[in-house]
Amino acid sequence: MRGAVTDPYTPESGDPRYAVHRYALDLGYTPRTNRLSGTAELHVEVLRPTAELRLDLVGLQLGSVRVDGRPHRQVKQGPRALRIRFDRELDAGQRLVLEIAYSGRPSPRRSAWGRIGWEELENGALVAAQPTGAPSWFPCNDRIDDRARYAIRFTTDREFFVAASGVPGPVKARGGKRSWSFELDVPTATYLVAMHVGGYAASPLPLSERDASRVGRLVTPAAQAKRTLRAYAPVPRMMDLFEEWFGPYPQNDLTIVVTEEELEIPLESQGMVTFGVNHNAPAEQRLIAHELAHQWFGNSVGIAAWRDIWLNEGFACYAEWVWSDASGGPSIAAEAAAHHARLARLPQDLLLGDPGPKDMFDDRVYKRGALLLEALRRTIGAVAFRRLLREWATANRHRLVGTAQFIALAESLSAEPLDALWRAWLREPRLPQLPPLPPPAP
Repeated sequence: MRGAVTDPYTPESGDPRYAVHRYALDLGYTPRTNRLSGTAELHVEVLRPTAELRLDLVGLQLGSVRVDGRPHRQVKQGPRALRIRFDRELDAGQRLVLEIAYSGRPSPRRSAWGRIGWEELENGALVAAQPTGAPSWFPCNDRIDDRARYAIRFTTDREFFVAASGVPGPVKARGGKRSWSFELDVPTATYLVAMHVGGYAASPLPLSERDASRVGRLVTPAAQAKRTLRAYAPVPRMMDLFEEWFGPYPQNDLTIVVTEEELEIPLESQGMVTFGVNHNAPAEQRLIAHELAHQWFGNSVGIAAWRDIWLNEGFACYAEWVWSDASGGPSIAAEAAAHHARLARLPQDLLLGDPGPKDMFDDRVYKRGALLLEALRRTIGAVAFRRLLREWATANRHRLVGTAQFIALAESLSAEPLDALWRAWLREPRLPQLPPLPPPAP
């Protein structure tokens, strides 16, 4: 489900005239000088007739362009994008291979949500791309609804460790360099591709208490590895719990990166989550649950438009409450009551179903989305609600969705009309009251 126009929340990003099926990134990076150079190969399909294709690229300098292996000189670079022009109109359905060589000193791009994208650290770098930071390190069609597969090769100084979205492949050493490879073989939005370069080491991380063969990685500096592994000891229980609620883990891999720096917020990406050293405290378990849940909601079940971001964040916040309830903390009902009371004290001027770009990362979107789900559970019953969440996550595995599809699925499982619920929670700014809890089963 790809849009015919640019997303109104990110109007300066992306080109709806084509889709990318695969990116092959071959990158070299020198941390000491923050110098990045590389080649991006994009396998694209034209979606509607056009004589021009636009690629997002910010802060890096174009070297050369090839189209289907041949040099192409009708290219113009602006501050936010490359424009590749053709002598004749390309036909819908036509496939091309674009090869872009580029280089420079990457840095975060300025945006309405602050500085996002490539971030140089004291000892390496990381990428935090949501929602439009991907062009700070590779040329792309930076659209939330344009998901592709990725092959990444990343070469850097021998003493550095590299982690990226995707299943790790062989690491090859040559001279003072090492080349790391990753294959991301599930449809992935550009903002969900992450990269880490630093003084890290990898430790095995169990992903299930029931199945010892399921193991991911915890990547962190060796000096903090022991206490970090202790902090993330609940991960196997969380993963088992979320599989009970949401169905099988939908990614091919899981890497948890814990930086030596403090980070303001954790970061989710495809098959990877990132935390700062400040998130190692036991009180931060809710954040671990939140970011792991995004592997189902946001990274697998993906939204086609940013206005539907509550489908990502509301579900991830609800997963925090599911974990709290199951691990001996406050119940789902208690969490809902506490957050409802807090939201009731905040401004009542947000439409959950279309919050606008300024407020799409507002905490009210996150918590009101979770409260909508709790209102739905109390309305349709716990059994139907559990079935709804599992069907939503499994039937839409690695697909693009919208609010209308969620409404349709919920109504198919409800014994009563839900129009009033959707209107109150999605389309009106005033925070509704939660329905009463159903009486306990006899």
